[in-house]
Amino acid sequence: MKKKLLALVLSLTMVMSLAACGGSDDKKTDSGKDTTVDSGDVSGDSGDVTKPTETRTIKIGTWYDHFYDSTHTDIWDDPSVSDEELAQAHFDIVKEVEDKYNVRIEFVNLTFNGIQESINTSILSGKPDCDIYEVDLSFGIGAALNGFATNLEEVLPADADILSEEMVFSPVNIGIDEGVYLFGSNSGETVYYNTYMLAYNKQLLEAAGLEAPADLYERGEWTWDKWREYMIALTQDTDGDGVIDVYGYGSRFDFLVYNMLQSNGTTIASSGTENLSSPEVGEVLDFIYNMYNVDRVAKPWNVEDFDSNMNNYMDGSVAFYIDAAWISSQNKNAELGFDIVWCPWPIGPSGDAATNKTKNVSSGNAWMIPAGVEDPAFVYEVFEAWQNWYHGDTEYRDGDLTWWEDCAMTEENLAVMASYGERGGFDLWNALNIEYNWPALLDGTMTAAQFQETNKQLVQSALDVLFN
Repeated sequence: MKKKLLALVLSLTMVMSLAACGGSDDKKTDSGKDTTVDSGDVSGDSGDVTKPTETRTIKIGTWYDHFYDSTHTDIWDDPSVSDEELAQAHFDIVKEVEDKYNVRIEFVNLTFNGIQESINTSILSGKPDCDIYEVDLSFGIGAALNGFATNLEEVLPADADILSEEMVFSPVNIGIDEGVYLFGSNSGETVYYNTYMLAYNKQLLEAAGLEAPADLYERGEWTWDKWREYMIALTQDTDGDGVIDVYGYGSRFDFLVYNMLQSNGTTIASSGTENLSSPEVGEVLDFIYNMYNVDRVAKPWNVEDFDSNMNNYMDGSVAFYIDAAWISSQNKNAELGFDIVWCPWPIGPSGDAATNKTKNVSSGNAWMIPAGVEDPAFVYEVFEAWQNWYHGDTEYRDGDLTWWEDCAMTEENLAVMASYGERGGFDLWNALNIEYNWPALLDGTMTAAQFQETNKQLVQSALDVLFN
């Protein structure tokens, strides 16, 4: 793998990664839930490692607070404790790992911008600030592709969990077939991570006499054309003042683009060659352009308040929107006055049910052991053992899905979320720090064809930096 300056890579990814997280400097992830620390090592042994004679601190850089590490004195250091038994298990594993490996474990909240700065400067200098980094994939993939992450295939034995059974950790797809550079943990919650569901206001569809989309999907009739019919029927001037007050759709454009691409069986940037200029992506862009500018079924994009677009559904002014567990949790105390139903994404003209991907695996969190760390195999084993708070009892580990169940609101919605998480597609379009100017497509300033022509070389140039 050819190394390049990480400073360049991170400058290419930082701005869009912040946009994807709503512009927050200190935000967890779009999931709003810790998606990387809820499982652990079955065996606690990844190979032959040497226990240090002097206590070593394993420093883990993150951008939000994690529990527990060697600095915590009891379970109540975590203000969000709700299950004392589970909290105690997470707390007790720290002492076990300290004694077994003669280490201290220390999480350091570097903030979202700070963790990128640390990776950018310290790894480049050859002396990483941290032994492990938690990375958002929007910048972590770029770091890995450019040689700033340890290849675990080179330092771990072939029978290590992550290289064999993957009961604890799984390799994260970074767009190449060789090496394991980023990894995420497995648990009963994993299937729900980073899923974005098409949601609708049940009462609005019922009032319009429209059949449930899930029923249409089962018959192979839930297509983009059918969804367009629904959105047109649901866009209304309910008080007769000549102003539309209920739209067929309203949400964030990045959520929409990801899912429309996948429902049409295509990507923009999933390899070293751009696909933005393809006819299949053109179909996606045309459909979105028509939603906002021809049919005018999409609530106009609010350029002044990014997150307000995500929360359009709360006042009942949109029929369809895009939901996620973290959005549901964030708004759990709102009195909506209607029922929320999650349903499958409609299939596009170049997609089908067999190939439709339901979540983007190039978004979310992962762990990375930076290049240059002393004895990376030891670091990995300690970290794997730390996560074994359940001592190999995966039923115990996976027994509490209350948070996800509460976010889903109904058993039917939970099943839909699980189905979304079973398959994933890889697309880096939102991790390239390209100023695509999506609002120009949404307000009609730029057509789909113009959007493709304007941005195709920008995408290719960014991919050249990552893959060549």
